Amino acid sequence: MIHDTIAAISTAVGEGGIAIIRISGPDAISGTARIFQSKTSLNEAQSHTVNYGHIIDPTTGEQVEEVLVTVMRGPRSFTAEDVVEINAHGGVVAVKQVLDVVLQQEGFRTAEPGEFTKRAFLNGRIDLMQAEAVIDLIRSKSDRAFSVARKQAEGALSKQIKALRQTVIELLAHIEVNIDYPEHDVEDLTSAYIREQCGSAIEAIGKLLKTANEGKILREGILTAIVGRPNVGKSSLMNVLTQENKAIVTDIPGTTRDVIEQFVTLNGIPLRLLDTAGIRDTEDVVEKIGVERSRSALAEAELILLVLNYNEPLQPGDRELLEQLAGRSVIVILNKTDLPHQLEIEVVEQFVPADSIVRMSMLEERGLDRLEQAISDMFFEGQLESNDLTYVSNVRHISLLKRANQSLVDAIEASNMGIPIDVIQIDVRSAWESLGEILGDEVGDSLIDQIFSQFCLGK
Repeated sequence: MIHDTIAAISTAVGEGGIAIIRISGPDAISGTARIFQSKTSLNEAQSHTVNYGHIIDPTTGEQVEEVLVTVMRGPRSFTAEDVVEINAHGGVVAVKQVLDVVLQQEGFRTAEPGEFTKRAFLNGRIDLMQAEAVIDLIRSKSDRAFSVARKQAEGALSKQIKALRQTVIELLAHIEVNIDYPEHDVEDLTSAYIREQCGSAIEAIGKLLKTANEGKILREGILTAIVGRPNVGKSSLMNVLTQENKAIVTDIPGTTRDVIEQFVTLNGIPLRLLDTAGIRDTEDVVEKIGVERSRSALAEAELILLVLNYNEPLQPGDRELLEQLAGRSVIVILNKTDLPHQLEIEVVEQFVPADSIVRMSMLEERGLDRLEQAISDMFFEGQLESNDLTYVSNVRHISLLKRANQSLVDAIEASNMGIPIDVIQIDVRSAWESLGEILGDEVGDSLIDQIFSQFCLGK
């Protein structure tokens, strides 16, 4: 399949200034030249040039669209193959007509999701970690997440994994030499070298894994549930955070009947917000379903924003929620601070630390900065390091790093126990293979297909 020429629309479907059709493969330039009418042949075009002309329907000879065609000759292209990008007028009909003409060319076919990036990987232009970072770039929900993904796509994290792998392969080579030539082996020196090299690699892996939680948050967001009794201001909080009227706000308890989800970014931290129905006992069938869904969202949430009414004494329902949420990541929001104070804050402090209590007024939109700081303190120890963007954010990478780390720990323990060196070699090799799997050196076709199937068409 890698010898075919593939084509797909690379821009989003809909109206826009331009739409781009990307073509890659051995016949990308010659095939496009057959349907491109210009003063000079596309076959003679220099690499990385933009050429003006028209796409012609070869069956009728009619002009289909006025276009600009960019030529990028391999290996100096994203896929390391010959690549052509046709810039047409934005619009569903125009770009579809051009794509239809392109796909009529012999040897051309529609690209599979992520196949352009997959070819870049298979042709050795990028490793698998860099390829996975491409989808993170597309899905980034914050500036910080985009910066992390960009650094990974450029290979910053790959360099660290490759350096780790080099340490392990040098140790593996040392072990295998001693297995092949045991008469030259000094057992004490070899055992000390194993412990030293494995310890060095474990330390490096530990530094990477230390960023895993923050990296995962930046990549996927914090699943955040807004909970509380009816009519305490949950939907108002949702609207303040999103700066949109996503949730209906009234004085009538039970207005929110279902879980409303929205993505927002606070102080560089992405949140997957869930505005839940007010949790209370009710005979209303529809509201009862909403309350059950709220309880499910509450169970799954990584962060809980519990909204209480600053203008009334603590209610039994409030106390029940505080008791249920003991030990969870909770920030208590005291809403309606523009009204007289009646809530017993000292009772709330029996359940949550004082620095996890935020006073806000949704009506006056006060206290949002304090909420942002409380979330940052809870998940990022107060701040994100601006000079370190090599976060490990991918679940697959985290799992493989943990596996490599355990293999190295097993190797040290085996060495301390005096286990034969050829047995220790198995653990060291396992660590080397796990690190290689991160980069794509030790993966099967099924995993590669699974990873690239998550990409959008045309990327």
